[in-house]
Amino acid sequence: MISKKTKYGLKALTFLAKQEKGQLVSIATIAKSENIPQKFLENILLGLRKAGFLGSKKGKGGGYYLLKKPEDIKVASVYRILEGPIAMVPCVSLNFYEKCGDCLDEKTCSVHKLMIQIRDSTLAIMENNTLDDFVI
Repeated sequence: MISKKTKYGLKALTFLAKQEKGQLVSIATIAKSENIPQKFLENILLGLRKAGFLGSKKGKGGGYYLLKKPEDIKVASVYRILEGPIAMVPCVSLNFYEKCGDCLDEKTCSVHKLMIQIRDSTLAIMENNTLDDFVI
């Protein structure tokens, strides 16, 4: 299950992807259109800006805009920024690996094998879908 943060982030990015290239959109406009609490959205957009997905302009007439083309923004990248690891357990994470304290041998652990399959399937879907796939 994804968090509301990630769901709202994807909705906000999709909204921005539907705009003219470089068009500034206020947080209030995105929040109202996508039914996202404005304060929560501010934090999400700030994180996406720091990660290099969004640009922004302050002041009257300011707002946010996409820095990258929608087809260049992979769902996996957005997920990792907003949610963290794609893997369900740290012992199979590609970017956030941690050994499980209760596992003596990962090679013989049945849970480990299953989690690798789930991670690989999920990752394949997220890597093969971009923000452009969300734009209707």
